[in-house]
Amino acid sequence: MTAPAPAFQPGSREKNIEQLRRRTLDVLILGGGINGAGIAHDLTLRARLARKPLRVGLVEQRHFASGTSGRNSQLIHGGLRYLKNLEFGLVREALQERATLLRIAPHLVEPLPMIMPMYGLVPRLYYGAGLWLYDLLAGRQNVGRRSYLSREKLGELEPTLRAGGLHSAAIFYDCRVHSARLVLENIFDAARDGAIIANYVKAVDIVREGDGFRVEVKDTLRGHGYFIRARKVVDARGPWEEGGAMRLVRGSHLVLPRVNSSDNAIAHFGADGRILFIIPWGPQNRLSLVGTTDIDHRGDAEDVRIAREEVEYLYDAVAVLFPRVRQVKPVAAYSSLRPLLMEKGKSATETSRQHKIWFGADGLLHISGGKYTTYRLMSEEAATMLAGQVAPHLAEPAPAGTAGLGGNSPASQQRLLRESERLMAHYAVDEQEMKLVAKNYGVQTENVLGLAPVRAPQGLTRLECAIVQYAFRHEMAQRLADLLFVSTYWGYEQEWSEDRLRLLAGYIAGITGWGAARIEEEIGLVLRLTAFPA
Repeated sequence: MTAPAPAFQPGSREKNIEQLRRRTLDVLILGGGINGAGIAHDLTLRARLARKPLRVGLVEQRHFASGTSGRNSQLIHGGLRYLKNLEFGLVREALQERATLLRIAPHLVEPLPMIMPMYGLVPRLYYGAGLWLYDLLAGRQNVGRRSYLSREKLGELEPTLRAGGLHSAAIFYDCRVHSARLVLENIFDAARDGAIIANYVKAVDIVREGDGFRVEVKDTLRGHGYFIRARKVVDARGPWEEGGAMRLVRGSHLVLPRVNSSDNAIAHFGADGRILFIIPWGPQNRLSLVGTTDIDHRGDAEDVRIAREEVEYLYDAVAVLFPRVRQVKPVAAYSSLRPLLMEKGKSATETSRQHKIWFGADGLLHISGGKYTTYRLMSEEAATMLAGQVAPHLAEPAPAGTAGLGGNSPASQQRLLRESERLMAHYAVDEQEMKLVAKNYGVQTENVLGLAPVRAPQGLTRLECAIVQYAFRHEMAQRLADLLFVSTYWGYEQEWSEDRLRLLAGYIAGITGWGAARIEEEIGLVLRLTAFPA
């Protein structure tokens, strides 16, 4: 029997803020999405391995991973569609990172077979060549080689797929991920290595002060203002970065009752050249995640929600393959902004996902573009640039591609699998519950299960209670929305009534001490976030 990994104790948010106020940091990172999280992790890993001090801080204006990084297509992929733009280097880089993330976060990243229907011989030859190149670029680190299905075999797997004009299909592989939890793993690994982290802290002004910076911040929960001093500042706020140097492109997704029949995802290039993904999703794959759109966002970064025309676009795109989809009502939707490089004359879809990292005239390190899948390489590049100025002895990259996030590894997953029956019996959970926790929490599984009460309040399960407690005690969740859209994706996996939200918020209040007014505030926020366009 293996002892459970120690549960991370992040400390109180208020104590972390006080530390940020009192210390002069070497590096302050603004933004708790995947780029900010990755940079913090890379820097602190270098310092730990070198046994050299490095004072790193990270602040996020809301909860970590609550923006773009937690609301994407939930895929770790090479970017098959970028082959059409001849971006072979970008695709190869992403495919290599796909293999790396599968190795260092095996609990969150798993291979996902995708069916690509071919309507006609020409598409069969054209897309078949693209998939051959996709496998070639992946090389020895491929997660699975392509294969082909006859029309008849495809009909057995997907009986509701449109048959008219269907020639055959290909099966290829990418990976799916719980993208918000991968951000949390990076941030908490950085905190274990000494980074000072605080959510709900917003940067409102950045002023040069001598050889460094004085950053005025606001505690957005308490309303208090503070100053943080740092030698270098990283602006990893993405869409919230000031100055308008990025092209903001909105991507929206629908969550529908299960669309296709098999446990394979569906990938299809539409007439407009964009690729549509239909991904089995949610508990026991009972739902389908459908996306995404690419629309230039003209409004405020704080007002990002799916538009009626995007809903119609996604329904139309799915109906090309599964005509019956028009009979089903969406369960949920979410949208986010992608901060891309400015490229004149290109549509939102055509704009490259290449990245740029640079020190601006303001002295800040800026990050633009890039893909979620390649965050680790971007983080390494940024960390090397920062170390060259604040800690030259740390300028050599650390082996971040070999260190398992949160102590997770393929071997730890195998141990967890071997101990599943013992854990199920000891904590009185069933097989599906065990799989759910192991998939999302990895080596922390037993610490989560250990929080399950003997009896749960009416309307909640014991496992739900355990997950709620873990989010608020160990993951710095501050709000109901943090639980529903970051620690879990429960908020997107069912329609939430006010009564159901009140039941959950009431249980959280027993942990946090929320009063009646705060409970109503939390419920109101979630209802606004989950509202569909009129």
